[in-house]
Amino acid sequence: MDYEAILKDIKPTIDEKQHIDDVSSRIMNFLQNACDSRNIDANVNLVGSVAKNTALKGKSDIDIFIAFPLDTEKQYLKDKGLKLAHLCCTEFDSDAEHHYASHPYVTTHIEDCEVDIVPCYQIEDGSQLKSAVDRTILHTRYVKDELGENQDDEVLLLKRFMAMTGTYGSEFKVGGFAGYLCELLIINYGNFENTLKAAMDWKFGEIIDLEGHGTSKQFKDPLIVIDPTDEKRNVAAALRLDKMAEFIQSARNFIFSDNKEDYFYPIEKNLNKQDILNEFKKRNSDLIAFRFNIPDMPLDTLHPQLRKTCESLERKLNDKEFNVFKADYWSDEIINCVILLEMASSKLNDVEINKGPKVFINKACENFAKKYGRENCYVQDDYLVHMQKREFVSATDFISHIFTKEHINLIKVGKNLRNILINTFEFIDVEDIDLEFLDDFLNPGQYIVR
Repeated sequence: MDYEAILKDIKPTIDEKQHIDDVSSRIMNFLQNACDSRNIDANVNLVGSVAKNTALKGKSDIDIFIAFPLDTEKQYLKDKGLKLAHLCCTEFDSDAEHHYASHPYVTTHIEDCEVDIVPCYQIEDGSQLKSAVDRTILHTRYVKDELGENQDDEVLLLKRFMAMTGTYGSEFKVGGFAGYLCELLIINYGNFENTLKAAMDWKFGEIIDLEGHGTSKQFKDPLIVIDPTDEKRNVAAALRLDKMAEFIQSARNFIFSDNKEDYFYPIEKNLNKQDILNEFKKRNSDLIAFRFNIPDMPLDTLHPQLRKTCESLERKLNDKEFNVFKADYWSDEIINCVILLEMASSKLNDVEINKGPKVFINKACENFAKKYGRENCYVQDDYLVHMQKREFVSATDFISHIFTKEHINLIKVGKNLRNILINTFEFIDVEDIDLEFLDDFLNPGQYIVR
């Protein structure tokens, strides 16, 4: 397949690249001069996809790391790093937003470019690591050294393919492939198509060890890609099993597709609310939807807590014999979260079986019979059981019971969500939910096949 037309659409234009190069050069020169004039022993580095020439069109975020010597006190690094970042924001008339990794860093917007300014330690190999971000300079250096001629284009094709099939991005919300992981896959397999052909035969625990570190047995992840710059790290640790599986099937679908170019472009959707609601009606499922407010917190912290809450609620409903066919959450990441439950059964009969001990345990059976009345007990398989009235016959009643101060501990709720969920929880109509989310809920496989 000829990928030139696709590359023309996904590669940054000459003007975009020149603008990015110009802005990043001026920022770096300012920061290095600020270090030198203040006798701050630090070196300014351009890292990330811009430095490696692997940024997609419109995704050319500028990552600038200020590297301090290894013997620098951590508090000094934090203080000076943030001070330099704020000086830069003042110089370029931009606002500073504080974010946190292993230590604080600043995100800002300068001349239509998103810029991260991150303090770190200057290390030469993974054994010197003092904070998680320190590897980034080594990653940039490794990829620039190892990517062969035109392989940056192969990385772009892989990133774009993954983005359009919903498997690109290592942030928790996605749980997919990081940019650095994509680069290592191309270095390992040579090009985009070879990567997909190899992925078709991946197994759970697939190992890629470019530098032969031999440390793969330390990891139990679905995909194990030993960091060439740090033998103790799996680059694919953040990749969820479902996203690895989706990529594998996407690769198979692509290789056998007659419409390969479609995989590099968004699916055209003409969403109609009534059509979507009618699809739900055809499934003849009971739908339960509720919303609650979300706190102001970093997205990398918010999404794990939302997923934890949704999955724990699903398990608890199933434990109580309310059969959840599917559950998922959506958030606007500002104010609202919605959890949608598609129920195979949301109403139950009035009675349930209370399972006691095995009949072979004499004392336990005697205690059980005394508690519930010998005349009310009978045997099911080899257990002594008795029939009792259910506390809840409606899933909505049970959910309302859970989201109270007295009973919230029945499920595992993200710690930042607990109080706000209790105070703002309310049931809503399905028709009030984001249409894109509803469409994805109904058609989960639409992105991996064209």
